[in-house]
Amino acid sequence: MPTFIIRLSRWGALTLASAVLAVALHRVGLPGAIMLGPMVCGVFFALRGVPIAVPRRAFVLSQSMFGCLVAQTLTPSLVEPFARHWPVMALVIATIVLSGTLAGFVLMRFGSLPGSTAAWGTTPGGAAIMTAMAEAHGADLRMVAFMQYTRLFVVVLTASVVSYVLLPPVAASPDQIGWSPGFDAPLVPLLHTLLIVVGGYLLSHRLPLPSGALLIPMLAGAALNSIGVVQLTLPFWLQCCTYAVLGWYVGLSFTAATVRHALRSLPQMLAAILLLMSLCSAAAWMLTRFMGVDGLTAYLATSPGGLDTVTAIALGSDCDVPFVIALQTLRLFAVVLAGPPLARLLCRVGSPPGAPPS
Repeated sequence: MPTFIIRLSRWGALTLASAVLAVALHRVGLPGAIMLGPMVCGVFFALRGVPIAVPRRAFVLSQSMFGCLVAQTLTPSLVEPFARHWPVMALVIATIVLSGTLAGFVLMRFGSLPGSTAAWGTTPGGAAIMTAMAEAHGADLRMVAFMQYTRLFVVVLTASVVSYVLLPPVAASPDQIGWSPGFDAPLVPLLHTLLIVVGGYLLSHRLPLPSGALLIPMLAGAALNSIGVVQLTLPFWLQCCTYAVLGWYVGLSFTAATVRHALRSLPQMLAAILLLMSLCSAAAWMLTRFMGVDGLTAYLATSPGGLDTVTAIALGSDCDVPFVIALQTLRLFAVVLAGPPLARLLCRVGSPPGAPPS
């Protein structure tokens, strides 16, 4: 059989398995299903010895897509609550970001994970975005992905329970939430978005900027989108492709030794996650104490989960949804921009005595 046909059949099997698993995970309400499904299938194919790999260029291009996804969340309406209460909100965001750094410090000093991996694994940003950025800064993106999605699962499960206890949710069940493919997306805004993506991808090869493929489209897209020059448009089918590429890139790089190491490190990771959640609760207290925000809104706004999953929980609860989205979005921007220097600082100061900085 021709090599091309064999390669195509492998990719077809991986794509079909990933799509089926992603839909199944979504229907049971698991967060991050459209990336988690491809990643788990990638791990399975890798451990089975299937010779298949995602090209490096596709991975970098997916980072540019993620940059536009983040930029798409920045709208002028998010600026208003920050402008009115900027001292408290800035302090809250700083507290959340520094909480991730402290959790990483504890995990690095007392755990078995190297510095850069511990730093990026505990950073409270979007799981997919932190995974995409981790490799450019010397971290093991497999372990970072494992840590980030473990954190996302624990945080979202806890947030769901808290929202139910404080106020029973009224959101639709996963079976009622449809996935529209978005094939009818307006063409001109889509072309503008793709130009920003490609421009960021090309510039990232010319500028000595770590994670430039993500940061350049994010900053440029956010500026152009917020002032109305362009309307960033990323239809669902394109988002699925982006998440799938990242999930496959991570999953296919796993080995049996990596899986064993990840499972052995799971208790350490859970301890770091609980520490991070406890520290973020201090930020929630600030909101209730100094801004009079209700407890549920404060908890969800400071929860170290993903923007999309926390927003979904907020929409199903009687809380201040715009405030939750505003604080989560601003925190995501702060984490993406401050994450690299904080991770480097953590690697310098957090290494165990006698060990070289990682």
